[in-house]
Amino acid sequence: MTMLPPGSWYRSAAPQVTPQDERVKVDKDRQMVVLEDEFQNISPEELKLELPERQPRFVVYSYKYVHDDGRVSYPLCFIFSSPVGCKPEQQMMYAGSKNRLVQTAELTKVFEIRTTDDLTETWLKEKLAFFR
Repeated sequence: MTMLPPGSWYRSAAPQVTPQDERVKVDKDRQMVVLEDEFQNISPEELKLELPERQPRFVVYSYKYVHDDGRVSYPLCFIFSSPVGCKPEQQMMYAGSKNRLVQTAELTKVFEIRTTDDLTETWLKEKLAFFR
């Protein structure tokens, strides 16, 4: 599986002042990870509506996180959406690409969802609380 060349989608996913999402998929025919779509000012609830319910996707999401003490940060989150019911071939292709993609993009906040309904602001805050 080929990753995108340096300077591609993951470099443009640097933390932003507004929540940003870059959705990435595996192009089976080209055996390559490619940028599928980008959104600005998108909430986790809006983002989950953009994810396919029966196909895996990788999401790089810059989230506006307000800490308990009032500080604001923009953690860059990698979310692997691997819904129940997708084809085993697709799951294997994505699962096999995940670690290399995370390493190439130098991401540290890596999460997985099994249903798009799991992707909520509450869920994301709970996951990010671990990194305080």
